[in-house]
Amino acid sequence: MPAPEPSGSSGGHDQLSAAVAALAADNASLREQLSQRHLIDLATGILVTQLEVSPAEAAEHLARLAEATGLSSEDLAADIVNGVAGTIAVAPRAPSSGGDGSDHGAAVAEARRTRRVASAAEADHTVSQAAATLLEGGLGPLGVESLWLWRRMESDCFRLAGHAGVSATEAARWQWIPPAAPAPFHQVVAEGSPLWSASGVPPGSVLPGAPEAARALLPLRLKGATVGLALVVWPGPADLDDNFRRALTDLIDVAARVLNATETEPSPSPLLDDLLDSLAHPAMILHREPDSSKLSVEYLNEPASKALGGSYPAVGRPIEVAFPHHHSDLAMLSQEAHSGTTVRRAARLPAEHGPGAPDPLLDVRVLSAGAEQTIVLWHTGSDRRLSAMRALGRLQGVAPFEDDLTTGTSAWSEQAYGILGVDRESEPFPLAGLQLRVHPEDADNLAELLSTLNERRTSAVAVVRITREDGGLRHVRIAAEPLLDEGVLTGITGVYQDVSAGFHTEVALSATFDQLTAVQAQAALRHQLALQLQQAIVPEMPAVQRLPGLQATARYRPAVQEYRVGGDWYDVLPLPNGKVLVAVGDMAGHGIDSATGMVALRNALRGLAFTGHTPGRLMEWLNDVTINTQGHPTATAVCALYDPADRTLCWASAGHLPLLLVRDGRARLLDPPRDVLLGAVPSSVYQETTTQLITGDTLFLYTDGLIERRHDALDEGLDGLRRAAEELSICEVEEQADRLLNSAPGDTDDDTSLIAVRIV
Repeated sequence: MPAPEPSGSSGGHDQLSAAVAALAADNASLREQLSQRHLIDLATGILVTQLEVSPAEAAEHLARLAEATGLSSEDLAADIVNGVAGTIAVAPRAPSSGGDGSDHGAAVAEARRTRRVASAAEADHTVSQAAATLLEGGLGPLGVESLWLWRRMESDCFRLAGHAGVSATEAARWQWIPPAAPAPFHQVVAEGSPLWSASGVPPGSVLPGAPEAARALLPLRLKGATVGLALVVWPGPADLDDNFRRALTDLIDVAARVLNATETEPSPSPLLDDLLDSLAHPAMILHREPDSSKLSVEYLNEPASKALGGSYPAVGRPIEVAFPHHHSDLAMLSQEAHSGTTVRRAARLPAEHGPGAPDPLLDVRVLSAGAEQTIVLWHTGSDRRLSAMRALGRLQGVAPFEDDLTTGTSAWSEQAYGILGVDRESEPFPLAGLQLRVHPEDADNLAELLSTLNERRTSAVAVVRITREDGGLRHVRIAAEPLLDEGVLTGITGVYQDVSAGFHTEVALSATFDQLTAVQAQAALRHQLALQLQQAIVPEMPAVQRLPGLQATARYRPAVQEYRVGGDWYDVLPLPNGKVLVAVGDMAGHGIDSATGMVALRNALRGLAFTGHTPGRLMEWLNDVTINTQGHPTATAVCALYDPADRTLCWASAGHLPLLLVRDGRARLLDPPRDVLLGAVPSSVYQETTTQLITGDTLFLYTDGLIERRHDALDEGLDGLRRAAEELSICEVEEQADRLLNSAPGDTDDDTSLIAVRIV
């Protein structure tokens, strides 16, 4: 028995999110400590040379100086390094009110801060970390928006080694600068001097950034050689005076040493990279553009790269390009993760099948890793435990559970909350906890079940009545197995099954059979249900209904004379807001089971229509009703709202046939949005179409029994229906419906529903 996937906030989800947060905090703390240590080590090395003492004596001397001056060891180290290397230029700031002394103190403090930033960048492990440190601590206060750092390669190309303040999509476009790149890249290298632009770019030049942004492109030189390029970009025009340029150049010079000491990293998130690289199944990082819903692929671990045929085609690309068949699902799950919605495992199938179709993304899990990053985990092959769990979870009214007696924790599938009537934010409780909810008359049944599991340690089954928090009563079958480890009971696993519907049906049938013989009871029950269900689904409509702005009539032709009912239905209903609901549907299958499900859908739609919501929203709710209907049926349907004020028809379709519009003796099919049928996919979204109608138009809504033929394609049946509608002479709408029903091309003896609407 596979362990159920925890519901609510998934345990795996919480553990991984907590691990990411803890690792990020530890990483930030270690980076800060390393930066401080690096600056103090530089100052200690200087004192070793100046005082001609050992490193230990120099470190002790530095500590005594710091204590004597009242400065922190880091500030004193910054002063020592600045004194030897030359104080880093500081951009002018607003004058203080304290006179020269105050200005000097502010300048010294700023020089110390700038030296700490430079030292922190040198201590970073990656170029992107160093770029982020320089941007946040030094360049950001100067108004800079982004920093780009390219490393010069042996081929005289420049490869993007790191960046900060840059989107993953934009960075992907500037990964390489070839020798033949447009000015001014190689011009700056050849001349060995920076390019400063206070607004825009020189004519003929191409650089990242907004069109009117100020930019500075600087060569990065080390030991007389140009090792790379740095590009500094402002959000708009900027005043780049001499002091400003010196301050920026001093900070950027650090980047040359960083390039020389580090390797180009494949991603700006090395902490998450390491975490994802430790996984054996595919994982990736998606980057969300700031203030935008656009997503791009930022990083792939090796299994993900292999699954997608190599990392180059995907990294840096928008998800619409990297995942053309799955991008809408990934975008939706990413949005749910960032909004705090629980994201569980789900099977994601490719949009197409056949040669060249992509592999499905199985058991997808999406986690938020901050405001701009999303982690996506999936499998390329089915996990037997998870697959078995999903299959079991789809059974109507069946909910797996597992109690871990060693940790005292329990896990339920999502369905268990509904069966037991427990709030979904509550923690799952063990099987023994049902003693507080079981009906007193069934307490012995549960006690015997627990005794069999805990004492005799064998499997057990029992049916008990559970009192729900909302006051309702459910009949629940419990099937459980003990989990043993070397003879020691470590847990209990099993399923809860809601058998209330079957129990009530059994009671009702028993009462009927007490009064009739078995044969008479079956015949009477079938006949009575058939007549009642037919009336519930397709109540007789008056010859012509005169509603606001239209006339309507409907026809129903049963599939099999003996049962007189099928899965087809129709509805025409005036609403309080002045609009008219027109709907038609077709439940898969025939007979009483099919009709029973359609009763629920038709009645649900009638009630939902009074909310005043649009057809697309009504279809989404109706899909949820279908998903939760016993037997998990599927159905096609069209839901339309006619507004007599402007003669518009707003409609949505769930895999149904196109509407037929007859105007001035010409008939044409109105193609529906290509949305999935009801009950196929949870949380489906349905598109809406608005059709402008005019006086005299006749609109037909129908089911497939009207046009399906045994040996012809569906398109031929639709074309035959269109021709039949055009051949009808001008007549009243009631006669038009009768004649179309009789002349339509369908020959499968399937049941048929037809609505004819005349605009007046």
